[in-house]
Amino acid sequence: MNKNTDYVALEKKYVFGTWRQQRSWNPLLIEEAAGCYFTDINGKKYLDFSSQLMCSNLGHKSPKVINTLSKQANKLCYIAPSFATIPAAKLGEKLAAITPGDLQKTFFSLGGAEANEAAIKIARMYTGKTKLISRYRSYHGATSGAISLTGDPRTHYAVGIPGIIRAPDCYCYRCPLGKEYPNCDISCAEYIDEIIKMEGKQNIAGIVVEPIVGSNGILVPPKEYIPRLREICDERELLLIDDEVMTGFGRTGTWFCIEHWNVVPDIMSMAKGLTGAFIPLGATIVKKKIADFFDEEGNLFCHGHTYSTHALCCAVALTAIQEYIDNNLIEHVKQVGVTLGKRLHELKEEHKSIGEVRGKGFFWGVELVKNQTTKEPFVTRSQKFLPNTLKKISAASIEKGVYIVNVINTLIIAPPLIADMEQIDEGIRVLGEVLKIADKECM
Repeated sequence: MNKNTDYVALEKKYVFGTWRQQRSWNPLLIEEAAGCYFTDINGKKYLDFSSQLMCSNLGHKSPKVINTLSKQANKLCYIAPSFATIPAAKLGEKLAAITPGDLQKTFFSLGGAEANEAAIKIARMYTGKTKLISRYRSYHGATSGAISLTGDPRTHYAVGIPGIIRAPDCYCYRCPLGKEYPNCDISCAEYIDEIIKMEGKQNIAGIVVEPIVGSNGILVPPKEYIPRLREICDERELLLIDDEVMTGFGRTGTWFCIEHWNVVPDIMSMAKGLTGAFIPLGATIVKKKIADFFDEEGNLFCHGHTYSTHALCCAVALTAIQEYIDNNLIEHVKQVGVTLGKRLHELKEEHKSIGEVRGKGFFWGVELVKNQTTKEPFVTRSQKFLPNTLKKISAASIEKGVYIVNVINTLIIAPPLIADMEQIDEGIRVLGEVLKIADKECM
């Protein structure tokens, strides 16, 4: 690399920065990454305390994953999806083994949005119904169907699809129904049942949820919520569609987040941790009853992509899954995640700008407020893309060598699953320092 070339200016000129004002984008130029750290062009190291976009579950530069990339690339990178390959066959079998219940058959794509697009089409093909219920505080991807499911400021310019009904959020800290847990009878779930009654169950294919909402604030439901959604779906003959794109593959201390409530969805989408973000891959797995439906004469599975079942991607995913197993990372996250949560709650006692800490495993949100009593936020949904206090905190953190993602009014703490206590202590120390910025702005 010619270090005299201004690659940042070059990228800004020829490449769009995502979800931002282009003129104000001034990114760091990253040259290398290894383990829980990445390094810029000047040699400065940064602790990756949010796993990039909550996807680098195995950290960076895993030797076994890289070796698989090389070996498979030398054998077969791509073949049309009308052919079979050993990596795709093995990966389908492996996902059927590690996902809960009788989830059995998988469609492979190239990311979370595509995985959710497949979920939408499969649900509609299987049920013959078109409407889907999602929630206001949600994110399911940027493509037309996925962004339609999304309840997020990013939907503004979307070319969406019809038939999406939004339900209230399971957000106990700011209950949209004005209730207080546990004396609420899980009204947010019961309201969804009311929506179904009013819309007509004969028109609704299913309910789409993130078991813990990700980039809309790390919203953790109470223990009754997900099981109640399963009951409602069974009672009303709807499909429960589980978006595990961000929460899957050990992120919350179980293989898949929905397992915390012993619930089996009808359809599950996944990506990110599936390959540890070493290479793009998405997957949509369905229950046996849905797989069997498409085996029946006349029931065409009318979906596909050029890169479906990409051999190189599937091979990498197999190795990534084996790394979770061989390094006992699910159990590591379950144990160390308790300490991570404890340390974050201790920060809440020290900083008047912290309104609530919530999460599981290595998936935590720190919501900031100007006043702990009134819960006035620093950033509202309409201010997501404007300069704000949380962006200042993330900028100050990166200056101190720790990368922390901010989303609306919440900081996301989601280190790679390989992170040890020394790295968690490093991240918590810097987080404590930069939270003083918000403390000074509290009323």
